[in-house]
Amino acid sequence: MATRPHVVVVPYPNAGNINPALQLAKLLHRHGVYITFVNTEHNHRRVQAAMGAGAAVLSSGEGFRFEAIPDGLSESDDRGAPDAGRRLCKSVTSPCAAASLRDLVERLGREPGVPPVTCLLPTAPMSLFALGVARELGVPAMVFWCASAASLRATMSIRELEERGYVPLKDESMLTNGYLETTIIDWIPGMLPMSLGDLMTFIRTTDPNDFWLSFSKSMVDNCTNADALILNTFHNLEADVLAAVRGDCRCVVYSIGPLGSLLRHGGAAAADDSVRVSLWKQDAACIAWLDTQEEQRSVVYVNFGSNTVLTPEQGLAASGHPFLWSIRENLAPGGVWALPPAFAAETAGRGHVTTWCPQEQVLRHPAVGCFLTHNGWNSTCEGVAAGVPMVCWPGCMDQFANCKYACDVWAVGVRLDAEERRDQVAERVREGAGRWREAAAAGHGGSSYQNLLAMVTALHHVGREPSIDCSNQDLIQEIRRKRYTKGASERTCRTGGRQHKRLGTVMDRGGLAVVREEPGWYLV
Repeated sequence: MATRPHVVVVPYPNAGNINPALQLAKLLHRHGVYITFVNTEHNHRRVQAAMGAGAAVLSSGEGFRFEAIPDGLSESDDRGAPDAGRRLCKSVTSPCAAASLRDLVERLGREPGVPPVTCLLPTAPMSLFALGVARELGVPAMVFWCASAASLRATMSIRELEERGYVPLKDESMLTNGYLETTIIDWIPGMLPMSLGDLMTFIRTTDPNDFWLSFSKSMVDNCTNADALILNTFHNLEADVLAAVRGDCRCVVYSIGPLGSLLRHGGAAAADDSVRVSLWKQDAACIAWLDTQEEQRSVVYVNFGSNTVLTPEQGLAASGHPFLWSIRENLAPGGVWALPPAFAAETAGRGHVTTWCPQEQVLRHPAVGCFLTHNGWNSTCEGVAAGVPMVCWPGCMDQFANCKYACDVWAVGVRLDAEERRDQVAERVREGAGRWREAAAAGHGGSSYQNLLAMVTALHHVGREPSIDCSNQDLIQEIRRKRYTKGASERTCRTGGRQHKRLGTVMDRGGLAVVREEPGWYLV
């Protein structure tokens, strides 16, 4: 009897990585994969505190368990300080982190009734140490890029931006003199022409040794050199960018998204529906408030994620619309309940302010008609999948690029500072939102579902010779030659039941092509 595949999922310890990683883990679990989900010890305690009695789901269930490793910071560290992100990135990618993960994987291998670990699946920042652990232990590693394919392709271009003299900036005046807005980058394969400033905020530096530039380059190197790369997107949404990414990667690229849509596919309740991880207490009262709204699609939903500090109270007050505003207590100056008294008076009876809420459920509520968002990728994906028009207010990182695509390519949003006629914009955005909601519905015939099945097939074939199904001619036609860089010796590549001897190249698609390298089979 074949051993059940066992995947260890290791997300970077923030909500933007944990939430989609948990969705992906659930999808794999529903297809017969044993899952170990690894939080940091600090976040594990936060989840237990936030979920209260609901934290019982963190105990090991049938084929789905939670473990924790240290993040290297002490509990006394100020995790809200401006440099906290940098310190955490340095800490979780240190040799100590690698040792903790290695010890965990080895311990799992000794536990009775637990199948041996067959794959490590870190999100991109954690790949900086997890890939080394995987190679040391002789197991494949699949890296999950939690942002858009466009942001990945932009990050892959950092070195060329440096070579062409765009990065680092020549002097600090370029940050404010319009250079970032007027310098158009139109040569990145697969990508929409956009201003230098919209590509990513990490390039806004004059320091050639900037930490975030170096970190991003190392991270994307690991992504493109892993055994497989996973993205939370779908073919129709980012077809050109995905083609470019696949052309430049040395590994299989699985576009599997939107993950929330795939989880809802089929409608039947699953055993892992109760498996939840939340770093904040969720507010069910906001759904009850939405239920009281008599007019459909009338509510403006406002959420700027877990890190962005924005204060849109003047616009909300002036809009005249009912609104639901979700804002973390730590992000509101003085706390949520310290909002200006004039704002509270002007919006009395038509607003609900909460510290957190179940976003996907909110976006799919019939009362919600508009999403005021920072355009983090998870929020953007969920807005597209729900078909809710967006008002885009990007703040950092990849949010400007996501905003550009949402407004100019997918026509599902309008940037807050856009100078267009409101009636024309509203009509265009409504049409675009409806179109992409239908496209994001992930059915059995959809590309994302087929990619998920291909990924599951690959996981089941790890460590043994695969059985290749040649009946899907469309799949075979999409097979591309890739460069394989683990040395220059001759290898046998088996695709579609035939064997091809190549020097340094392989044929791959969807994890169904592998390279024979004694003593076993390796995913590429």
